[in-house]
Amino acid sequence: MTVWHDGACPLCQREIALMRRLDTNGAITFIDATSPDAGRTCPLDPAIMLQRFHAEADGRMLTGAAAFAAMWRVLPLLRPLGYAARNPLILRGLEGLYVRFLRFRPKLQRFLRERGW
Repeated sequence: MTVWHDGACPLCQREIALMRRLDTNGAITFIDATSPDAGRTCPLDPAIMLQRFHAEADGRMLTGAAAFAAMWRVLPLLRPLGYAARNPLILRGLEGLYVRFLRFRPKLQRFLRERGW
């Protein structure tokens, strides 16, 4: 599985660091969509990929809550949450929470940067 992330975002950096620690099987390839060679490693325009969380699993490009759920399914500790998200109602609820988070994310990023996070 491949996960693209925003390497310039302090919140994303911490989240990806945690996911790397949880990836005890080495099942995930993490790619920084802000790196200089992102145009070669991103299947979509990097600017588009930075707007939402993207992952590729089993040859399918996923975004938002579906991408998170796919990532969780390969992490032993989060696997139950990932499998629960296969339920359409749960996935829809997670997507709704994710969309709300995206509206708040720029303010949270600024707050963290101002505090040297």
